[in-house]
Amino acid sequence: MMRRRAEGGLRGREEAGGAHRYRMREKLVSIGDDYWIEDAAGERAFKVDGKALRVRNTLIIQSREGQDLYKIQERMLRIKDTMEIERGAGGTAATIKKALIAPLRDRWTVSIPGGEDWEVQGNILDHEYRIEAGRRERVAEVSKKWFRIRDTYGVEVEPGHDDALVLTVTAAIDQMSHD
Repeated sequence: MMRRRAEGGLRGREEAGGAHRYRMREKLVSIGDDYWIEDAAGERAFKVDGKALRVRNTLIIQSREGQDLYKIQERMLRIKDTMEIERGAGGTAATIKKALIAPLRDRWTVSIPGGEDWEVQGNILDHEYRIEAGRRERVAEVSKKWFRIRDTYGVEVEPGHDDALVLTVTAAIDQMSHD
């Protein structure tokens, strides 16, 4: 059973700041496996469906009700350090690119068609980083410090942002950083 830190752990900060917190697993799923992303109350919030399709491996982020929200698909001829996230209904939701030169800290850019780009900075491999929009508007924070469980980290999404998209971006960056 998963344990939360007492007070100030996953539950405490969500109630205090209005942000939504989720528990995620490193290297989310093996292709062909499914995994539930849980909210601060331990309730199932989003399902990650790891599909082994004919040609390409795919992760699909679904609502609790099973509606496809976002899709990350392995490309056959992938441009190095770039990944595209598609909307469940089709079309590009975001493009993630790793910065070529990032001294001391990892840096990524998330381009959102018709929206403000996000900057991702911090220690990606240790799951200690922030996602910001524009001039330092916090979109989300990712941290392993909120859990004592191996291979688990938290994602805190600020109000007004698409939680499912933020979680999909986090999963894509996790995949890209381990490739």
